[in-house]
Amino acid sequence: MRLTQRRRDPTIPAAATTGATRSPWRFGVPVVCLLAGVLLAATHGVSGGSEIRRSDSPRLVDLVHDAQQSVDRLSAQRDALASQIDSTHGGGSGTALAAMQARADELAAGAGLNPVHGPGLVVTLSDAQRDANGRFPRDASPDDLVVHQQDIQAVLNALWSAGAEAIQMQDQRIIGTSAPRCVGNTLLLNGRTYSPPYTITAIGDATAMQAALASAPLVTLYKQYVVRFGLGYSEQVRDDVQVAGYTEPVRMRYAQPAGPVGY
Repeated sequence: MRLTQRRRDPTIPAAATTGATRSPWRFGVPVVCLLAGVLLAATHGVSGGSEIRRSDSPRLVDLVHDAQQSVDRLSAQRDALASQIDSTHGGGSGTALAAMQARADELAAGAGLNPVHGPGLVVTLSDAQRDANGRFPRDASPDDLVVHQQDIQAVLNALWSAGAEAIQMQDQRIIGTSAPRCVGNTLLLNGRTYSPPYTITAIGDATAMQAALASAPLVTLYKQYVVRFGLGYSEQVRDDVQVAGYTEPVRMRYAQPAGPVGY
């Protein structure tokens, strides 16, 4: 008997004719999909349809936005109440009310509540700058390179002693209760912070104010630091300068008028 080899049909894959082992992914893929569906369903049930990664603490930008909205709302309320008070007081025609208003206007000018202008002097102080090589003096400490509260106070005191009629620092009016404070390398004035350069504008006799600045010991000391460490200082005489009115509350919180002794 002669054995003959049966030819393979070219349309049938070789694996089908040899009985090759089937791939395990045929069963693994449906199982993975099933597990993923169960996981998604469990996540949805736990979160209730909301974002589960959301932080309990609000973002800083949201806090700033809410604070700004609160400030805007309170400012609008303040303006409305001020308008109501003005309209109520303005409606009266009594002589007593007119006298009170005139007295208030007179005190407002003396207290520095009204903007003024006139000839004066502008003094500018600034921190030290690096040299052409980007360096500070080698023997300088950080305190030697910045403007301090005592420097600003020395300039203010000299200007007042020379008879300055009105003084403004940055964009705020300086009155008897104003107290510039240093906070790090910035200046705090009436709850607002400023960075150098610090500009002080004074209305009055410019010659007298410059003489007072030249004779003030602490201002002289500051000028020595200007030469030694590169701090900034300048004086500019102006024919006309603008000084803003004081806009903060003027009611005393702690000081009380002293009564006659024995009462």
